[in-house]
Amino acid sequence: MADPASLQATVYGRVQGVFFRASVTGWARELGLAGYVRNLPDSTVEVRAEGKRQQLEKLVDYLKEGPPAARIDRVVTSWSEYTGDYSGFRVRY
Repeated sequence: MADPASLQATVYGRVQGVFFRASVTGWARELGLAGYVRNLPDSTVEVRAEGKRQQLEKLVDYLKEGPPAARIDRVVTSWSEYTGDYSGFRVRY
């Protein structure tokens, strides 16, 4: 894989109850990424994804917009080396 990377992102705003996880899952799968998205108890959403860095950057751009009903206040990201720990992309509960 060319330029593989791992991304962790926390999304703040109105991101729960607005189909945010479902839309992120669809977008990540379309980009060929692996990982998960889940709601956190503090009303944020956590995204962990791995794949080509260019595709991960496209996912970050989407996280900054979200689906129509969402309101994104900020997205905090951190990057690390690719681990290969995930197969496919899914919602975690």
